[in-house]
Amino acid sequence: MSSPPKILVFDSGLGGLSVLREIVRVRPEAHYVYVADDAFFPYGHHSEEEIIARVVPLVGELIARYAPVLVVIACNTASTLVMSHLRNAYSVPFVGTVPAIKPACASSKTRRVSVLGTKGTVKREYTRRLIDDFAQGCEVTLVGSAELASLAESALSGKDVRDEDIAAELAPCFVGDGADRTDTIVLACTHYPLLLDRLTKLAPWPVAWIDPAPAIARRASELLGSPGRQSSEAGAEMIFTSSRPHALNRALMPFFGGRVLA
Repeated sequence: MSSPPKILVFDSGLGGLSVLREIVRVRPEAHYVYVADDAFFPYGHHSEEEIIARVVPLVGELIARYAPVLVVIACNTASTLVMSHLRNAYSVPFVGTVPAIKPACASSKTRRVSVLGTKGTVKREYTRRLIDDFAQGCEVTLVGSAELASLAESALSGKDVRDEDIAAELAPCFVGDGADRTDTIVLACTHYPLLLDRLTKLAPWPVAWIDPAPAIARRASELLGSPGRQSSEAGAEMIFTSSRPHALNRALMPFFGGRVLA
């Protein structure tokens, strides 16, 4: 029996688990290696040059070590900077994560869309080009959050995160009033869907939340080709670049389709 395909999912921290969860749903037969670059977290506190210099060789080392058939960069900040460098340097297929501005603007009824991302993602020229190309007449508000990714990490780690702190990061997304108010918010950081229940609860009015993870999972599945038979070897591994142990095994298992982490 052939070994299950190995998929490497890479993020600055735990945010990429929101992407991993969707990929596992569509490709349960694969073996997953999740790498959290927590030694360099958060990426938003580093320059573009530092992120490129960090991520490109690190991903190369991971490819050499794990020999994946596919690499998913489950981080908006990294994807907007390093995808061309990675594709030039390595032959393995890559799937990136970029703000889902096109589907958000296509579905907005009030033509007011907010993009909630890290400060690095919202200031990136790549993001502004997406708006130029796909806004379709919408008024797009860019909101750079300094703390929401860290709040999501803390919440998943079981720490107490105050509603007031989340609400303060979220408030600038809500623009206008009546029929002209924001009706769609792009979650342009993979950490943010980890807080979706609380974002929904704390929103001053109902909006559509656009999470790119299902689309990323579909693209990853397309690149993998036809699904294979599930194997008992289709496990999961989780690596922190800081070398700390993953002490959240029970909390993390649902993201890995119930697998017990090696």
